[in-house]
Amino acid sequence: MKEPALETHRSNDKVEVSVHLDSELFDQIKHLTNDPSKVIESAIRQWLKGSTHRDDELTRTLQRTPVPPRGEWND
Repeated sequence: MKEPALETHRSNDKVEVSVHLDSELFDQIKHLTNDPSKVIESAIRQWLKGSTHRDDELTRTLQRTPVPPRGEWND
């Protein structure tokens, strides 16, 4: 039948969990590190803290430089 989602043995206060991930997502995680569990653990910790700050190029807000009003240019 199906395997249990949680293993009953603990090592170093860690619990082994079986997770089903999209293969493309897993490939992206493997590209970042050889230990995907660290990435997943870190993401869960940030999610539980309610941290919504993402540090990727698509979500950054651009800091605009103020432009002086017309006639005040230093040519």
